[in-house]
Amino acid sequence: MEVKQAGSSLDSLMSSFNTRIAELQQFVIARNMYPASSISDLSEIDSAVKGMELQVQKIRDRLREETQAIPKAKKLIEAALRQQTKLKSMSACVPSCLPEIATAVIQDTSKRVQPETPKRDVVTESLKLEEPAPREKKGRASPPMWHITSNELNALPSYMKQRLTLDKVNAAINDIATYAEANAQIIVAPRKKLAENMLDKALELREISMNDAVKSKHFFLETDIKGPALKLDNTGKATLTVLRHLGRVSETRIGHHRVFILLKPH
Repeated sequence: MEVKQAGSSLDSLMSSFNTRIAELQQFVIARNMYPASSISDLSEIDSAVKGMELQVQKIRDRLREETQAIPKAKKLIEAALRQQTKLKSMSACVPSCLPEIATAVIQDTSKRVQPETPKRDVVTESLKLEEPAPREKKGRASPPMWHITSNELNALPSYMKQRLTLDKVNAAINDIATYAEANAQIIVAPRKKLAENMLDKALELREISMNDAVKSKHFFLETDIKGPALKLDNTGKATLTVLRHLGRVSETRIGHHRVFILLKPH
């Protein structure tokens, strides 16, 4: 009986050794399945995973910032809507035809005014002996552009208004302001900077500007009317009649010139 127990214990010990040997063999096989060359790949995968984790964290931070900014954005939208309402109410009172700062007439006038050169000219020398042109005050204001309103236009008699529209009349007001500004530039320009073909007109304009009727006022001549909106046709004459009636311009004759003076409406 004791022999049988001893044999059984020996068999159990041998079985235990065999099991341990099998486990060691499996460990060896597992180690050989991942050679040293695969370590670099695992390192790259680890770095990529860490990089993705950082990107996810940045995205979370960005989402948190955007969520916190939503109330501020809502306040800005509400303020913008209030401002839009104010601008709409203001635009209802603004003429549809606004003045243009640079026009063809002013550009043409600036081309005629030449830069100062040392060249002597007989006509220029003779002009120096004459009485100097009246000096304009510094800070001279721009020509007035008092556009008419739809109420003013609708109040006109039908025979006077004819087929004129609010845009056409206000565009003509822009033109006459441009003519007056061009004349003002010619008047104050030094004689040495005037082109030869502008000397006669400059003398005429300076003489007209000294007349009591137009002194210190903006004006233009009938010969200045060359568009683009105001022309010497039936529509242009009707427009001038309307502007005189509404107190935007007055008319006088100085010498052989028909002079229009820009006025502020009462």
